Amino acid sequence: MLPADSAWLALERPDNPMTITVLMRVEGLTADRLREFLSIYWLAWERFRCQPVQRASGWWWEQDPTFVLRHHLEVHNHAFEDGQLKDWVSARLNQPLPEYRPRWKFWLLPNAVGGAAVVLRIHHCYADGLSLMGIFDRICTRSPQQAPVLYGARERSDIGRWRESAESWLAAMQGRESAKSAAGQQTTAGTIDQLGRTAQSNPLERGAFNGLKLLNEVSQFLIEPEDSPSHLKAELLGRRICRWSAPVPLARFRSAADQTGCTINDVLLACVTGAMRSSLEEHDGIPEDVILHAAVPVDIRSRLPEGIEPGPGMLGNCFGTVFVPLPVDGESPLERLYRVKHETRRLKQSWQPAIAWGLAGSACFLPASWRQPLADIFYRRASAVVSNVPGTPEPRYLAGCQIKEQMFWVPQAGDIGLGISIVSYAGQVQFGVVADEAVMPDPAPFLTSCLDALDRLPA
Repeated sequence: MLPADSAWLALERPDNPMTITVLMRVEGLTADRLREFLSIYWLAWERFRCQPVQRASGWWWEQDPTFVLRHHLEVHNHAFEDGQLKDWVSARLNQPLPEYRPRWKFWLLPNAVGGAAVVLRIHHCYADGLSLMGIFDRICTRSPQQAPVLYGARERSDIGRWRESAESWLAAMQGRESAKSAAGQQTTAGTIDQLGRTAQSNPLERGAFNGLKLLNEVSQFLIEPEDSPSHLKAELLGRRICRWSAPVPLARFRSAADQTGCTINDVLLACVTGAMRSSLEEHDGIPEDVILHAAVPVDIRSRLPEGIEPGPGMLGNCFGTVFVPLPVDGESPLERLYRVKHETRRLKQSWQPAIAWGLAGSACFLPASWRQPLADIFYRRASAVVSNVPGTPEPRYLAGCQIKEQMFWVPQAGDIGLGISIVSYAGQVQFGVVADEAVMPDPAPFLTSCLDALDRLPA
C-alpha cells in the first residue's frame, strides 16, 4: 500500500474509526438489481476484493481468499420513515467494520419512505471522497437505458512504484519538475518571491529556492496557533450521530457568489462559519478573539509528480489538508464571507496541502507510540473537518434507477468531534453533519443555522 493510503490505518483509534459513510436515495432499487450491479461493476475494481494486512514491512493489499458478496451486502425491508432512517444511519456509522474481511459494506433499505436508501461504509484507506465520486461517475449512467462503458482497475502493488515516486519527488525538489508541476506551484510573498524570480536558470539555485520555500511553509504550518477552548473541543465519547439537510438549489449559492465576487465554495464555507458562530454563542458566549480552524481537504492530484499521480478511475488518497481560520468573530455575514475568501486563497496557493499529505503518509513508518504526537500536530489545530465534494451536474442512474439524493460523512481524525460535509448533485446542495455526542448531541439545529446563514447573504 502507498503511504497515503496506509496512513488512515496507522492513525485510526478505536473510538474514532477512519471510515467514510455514503447515503444515496435511489428510486425503485431492488435487492436483486443492486446485487447484480455490485457483482459486475463495483467488484471490477480489484481493490474491493482485497483487505489491508499488516506485515513487518508495512501494510499490503491481499486478496480475501473467501470473498463472497453476501458478506458485504445487507437488505432491511422495514419501511423506515425520515426520523427512523436518520437514527438507523447513525447506528451504522458507529458499527465497526470487520478487520478480517475487505473493509467496506453496503446496506439496502428498499422500502424506506421517500425512496429506497443505499448506505455504504468504506474505510478511508481504500479511497478518498473524490476517488469514490469518480467511481460512481463511471458506473452510474446518464440514462436508465445505458450501461457503464469504462470501469474497473487492477490493483498494482509492486516495489517499483515506490522507487518511481521517490525519484519523481527528488526531481521536483531539484527544480526539474514538469511544466504542469511548475505551473501548479506558487510562491509566497516577500524575499522568497524575489529569490524565486532570480533563480530560474541555475539548477542549484532552483534547488535552494525550493528548499527555502519548503522550510518557510513548514514553519508557517507548525506555528499556526491551536484553537481556543470551546464545547467543540470536548473530550470525545466515541458515539457519533449524523444528520443531513433538505436539498437547496445550487443556483441560490451561485447567486450569492456572483453578487459578492466570491466563489460558491467561499459561500458554502461562510455558511458553515455562520453556523459555528451560532453554536459558540449558544454554548460558550459571544465569540470575541476566538481562534477556530476547520481542516479542509484539498485535492492535490494535479500537483503530484509522475509515479504517484493516479490515472483516471484509480483508487487512492490524493488530498492534503489546509487549516482554514474560520472568522467566527465576524459580526456580519459579508465580513465573514470576505475573510473566508482571503484565507482560502492564501492557503490553496501555498504548499500546505502537499506538506500535510506527505506528513500524514509518514505515519505508517513511525512506531505506534509516535503516531499520536504526529496526529496532534495536525488535528489540535482544528475544531471541525469541512469537506466539499462536487457530484455530477445532471441526475444519474444506478442499475437503471434514478439517484434522487447523495450525501456522505467524513471521518474526523485525532480529537476532532465534528465533521461537516457539503455535496452538490443534479443542481442541488445538501449539508451533512456527523458529531460526537459530547460535542453536539443533536446536529439538526446546526444544519438549520447553515441554511439561515445563506439567507443572510445577498440573493
